[in-house]
Amino acid sequence: MGGTAQDGGRLTTHVLDTASGKPAEGLSIEFFKLAGETRTHLKTVVTNADGRCDAPLLAGADFRTGEYELVFAAGDYLRRQGTKLPEPAFLDRVPIRFGMAEQKHYHVPLLISPYGYSTYRGS
Repeated sequence: MGGTAQDGGRLTTHVLDTASGKPAEGLSIEFFKLAGETRTHLKTVVTNADGRCDAPLLAGADFRTGEYELVFAAGDYLRRQGTKLPEPAFLDRVPIRFGMAEQKHYHVPLLISPYGYSTYRGS
């Protein structure tokens, strides 16, 4: 398969609701590029019925190595599911900061429940 070093990478994510055992549909995710103390908003996306975004967050010519942040609106999602959360919620907005050093596929999933979350570099 063809491709140059400039367009070889892509970034994807998905969210699983570990309390219900289902994909987290309708969860809003803000996406930022980090450069030192500067945080630039790139886009906001919402997960589909499979808990995924309809398209990669970055791909092709838009993909750049560097530091990024995803901010998952977990509290809003959980409240819409009917989950009773304290005020303030233990987990409301879940930020994940990560670096991409290569022109490859980076997959940053979130496993979420009202009182815990985890992430990893997926495939």
